[in-house]
Amino acid sequence: MSLDPARARNWHRLGIGPLWLERAASAAVPRREPPKQPAPEREETRPQRIARMDWEALCGAVAACTACALCKTRKQTVFGVGFRSARWMLVGEAPGAEEDQRGEPFVGQAGRLLDNMLAAVGLTRAGETERSVYIANVLKCRPPGNRNPEPAEVELCEPFLLRQVELVRPRVVVVMGRFAAQSLLRTDATIASLRGRVHTIDVGGRRVPIVVTYHPAYLLRNLADKAKSWADLCLARDICDRAAD
Repeated sequence: MSLDPARARNWHRLGIGPLWLERAASAAVPRREPPKQPAPEREETRPQRIARMDWEALCGAVAACTACALCKTRKQTVFGVGFRSARWMLVGEAPGAEEDQRGEPFVGQAGRLLDNMLAAVGLTRAGETERSVYIANVLKCRPPGNRNPEPAEVELCEPFLLRQVELVRPRVVVVMGRFAAQSLLRTDATIASLRGRVHTIDVGGRRVPIVVTYHPAYLLRNLADKAKSWADLCLARDICDRAAD
């Protein structure tokens, strides 16, 4: 539709000019899209931070840990002891009273039994040789009254242990006790059903052989099962020897 100039001026004065023309003109102007905002970076989780730590940082993180209530009752954390490039790694459950006092795992009567068991297969916790082992616990703090570890405590402390396994890179891990076995293998099976065979876990993209056996404290109360633990250590020794071939 075309308008003469006079009529067009009158329409504009009344505010009812040819709106279809104005709308068409505005539609012809391209819209400016708002700039895209970069996607927010995901915050690194606690296990992810622990998985990047070297020995020094890991030891410091354990010593300063306040992730659970055990930090309020411990005397000190119990990080681990032994050769940090050991072929064998032994994992217990949690520190006891003597370990809490000295800051070292397996130092009481159960520790002396463990040392004798290791000596029987030609191993030691001392030095940095092919015969030296590394020893750690699932929990780095003593539960009050030596009670059993709680699931939440195990979950919070587990990243520390997994990082230790990854840094040591052992040929075999001997897991001692029900809570340690159930934690690492993520199972609720009994020791009796888990021992006597080889398990594996993936740590840092590497398959690690696991042998389950009784805790030395249990063996002090059940002497008849020492022969079973001896068989478990022999199984672990066979695994380690085959890994060297």
